[in-house]
Formats: sequence, C-alpha cells, structure tokens
Amino acid sequence: MNRRSQARRPHGKRVAVLGAGSWGTTFAKILADGGADVVVWARRPELAREIQEAKRNSDYLAGVNLPLNLRATSRLDLALAGAEQVYVSVPSQALREHLKIAAPHLRASPTVVSLMKGVEKSTGLRMSEVMADVLRVDASQIAVISGPNLALEIAKEQPTAAVVSSTSLETAQSVASVARNRYFHSFVNTDVIGTEFGGVLKNLIAVAIGIVDGAGYGENTKASIITRGLVEMTDFAVAFGAHPETLSGLAGLGDLIATCQSPLSRNNTAGRLLGQGYHLSDVVNQMQQTTEGLASVGPILELARAKGVEMPIIEQVRQVLAGTLAPKDIAPHLTTDDEPQGERTKDGQAQGGSAVRRALQRAFDQLRDGGRGARRDRP
Repeated sequence: MNRRSQARRPHGKRVAVLGAGSWGTTFAKILADGGADVVVWARRPELAREIQEAKRNSDYLAGVNLPLNLRATSRLDLALAGAEQVYVSVPSQALREHLKIAAPHLRASPTVVSLMKGVEKSTGLRMSEVMADVLRVDASQIAVISGPNLALEIAKEQPTAAVVSSTSLETAQSVASVARNRYFHSFVNTDVIGTEFGGVLKNLIAVAIGIVDGAGYGENTKASIITRGLVEMTDFAVAFGAHPETLSGLAGLGDLIATCQSPLSRNNTAGRLLGQGYHLSDVVNQMQQTTEGLASVGPILELARAKGVEMPIIEQVRQVLAGTLAPKDIAPHLTTDDEPQGERTKDGQAQGGSAVRRALQRAFDQLRDGGRGARRDRP
C-alpha cells in the first residue's frame, strides 16, 4: 500500500486501540490499512505526538512508517469518543485499572477486543473475563485475537493470519471483517477459552525453549519440549472447557512455533537470558516491554493444580525463575519421566494417535485448504 492510498479518508468503522507498544501500534496499523478510522491511545504525550505527527513509533517499531490516516492521542476520552470497537493492548496485570479509567468514556454497547495474552495474577482470570467483570458487558460483546503474530514482522507487512474468537459468532465475524487487509487474514471461532489459553500457554513454553537455548542445548531438546509442551497446553485448556482442535490451530500450534523459534519473541529472549545465568530481576530490567510469560507461570500452575493437570515443563520453568533449579538441569527433567508413559493426552484426547500427530495433520490440512479444512476456525 503506497503512501498516497494510505492518505485517503477512512471509510470504515470508528475504532480505538488502547496501548501504543509494539503490538498495539502494529494492530492500529493493521486496522488503518484495512480502511478503519483508527485512533490509538498512548499513555505518554510525547509518543502520541510522534505517532500523530511523524507517523513513527521509534521506541517500539523503529524504521516502520505508519499509515498517514492513523491518528494518536494521549487523551483517553478523545481516543474512545464514538468508537464502535475498542482494541486493548496493555500489560495484562494493568488491564483492570486501565478499564476502570476507560469505562466512563465508552459508548453504549461497544465491542471490546483483547489483544493480550496473559492471566491476571490476583484472580487467575483470562483477559476477556477481566473485561466482562470490570465493564459489566455481556460475553457476546467481547472478542479476543490470537495467533502467530510477532509485531515487527507484521508491521513490515509480512503476510500472516490470526484467529478472532467470541462466544458470539456474529461478533467474531464483525471484528474479523475490520481486522484484515492484504497482509493480515483473520479466521473466526467461538472457542474463547482455547484461543485465550493457547496464547497464554505458548508464552510459557517459549520461556522454556529460551532457557535451554541459553544453556547450550540443541534442536533435539527444543523439539522435544515444543512437542510435549503442546500436549501440556492441550491438556490444560481442555480441562477448562476448550476444544482440543483450537490448540492445534493458529492460536495454539501456530503461535507456539512462531514464539519458540523467533528472536523477536520477548518470552524466548527472557528465557535465553535466564539460561545464560542472569537472575530474574536482571532479566526483567533488561526487557523493554512486558514479558507476559514470566508473569503467568504462577497463576497457570495454580489453575492447573485446581484441575489436577500435570504440567512438568511449566513447573520446571517456575523452579528456574525461583532459582531452585539450574538452567542447565532443566532439559532432562522436561523430557524424561520417572516411569515410561504413553504419549497420549489425558482422557483419550488423542485417540487414534498422539496429540502432536493430530496437531500436525490439522496444520497441514489448513495449509492445503487455505484454512477451509478447519472445523472451528472459519474464514
């Protein structure tokens, strides 16, 4: 899309994006390039001015030109004025406070969309649940977006796809029709639980991959952890009511692959620093943006224990974070059980073969059919 076409008057829905970090700004670009009338809210006035006037975000997306029709403000009331859809991209642990401040400025019955991948530490609630709790809106007005979405690659307009999920298929389709353009394609499903937990859990596995990478282990170790990590993700999400197919789609396997293999992943980078011997406090100080995986380990393990789900990989990550397990000792614990066990997930979830084999087959089917083979992710 050339600069002249970007300058055309927006013709689509009036939408707001709360949060001007790398993902919030990238998603504002996605929406603007798709024709929406977008205003992004930045907490810092100087960042809002740079986006508004220079069409740049040098703090988080250096070298990326933003659409000329993308507007920005540091005033929350102006960002939300008249917005039919509100996309939220703030640190998960700060979501509740941000929503309390934003609530008085929302129009009646807005569609609220979570771009975040975390769980609230104090409550264990998913982001959509926090939204419903604070805003007192029906679940049908809330959507979540997840998938293999590394911000910088998308900001550079490298083609990718994501899943828009809502308990209301109509809401999911409405959001997907706005959140798409020539380089970003949105599928839809109604499995909010699986879509959200997929985005949360893959961050934790990516931290584990970073740890073993930093400790000097090779591709066999990482492949083993990714594979068994997908089993843990599926067991956990299904225990909370998710569809197993969701975890083998874009919000599960797709996001897991992207996050585990890319140096652009903050969770992978944080894990690598831990594997190299840095203390957790030093890692947190070095990361310029929030690393959701580090904050989610504790709440996820508490939820897992409540459902009787075993998550040995995540437990070993917790021990590394706590300093009770050396990074170099993590791989044997993650890939070896005390007694030989089957590869299937719990309760027969992987009947007819392993969860991983089914996941790979589903991924191949999606690639072959351009997404049409997905039973629950619909274009």
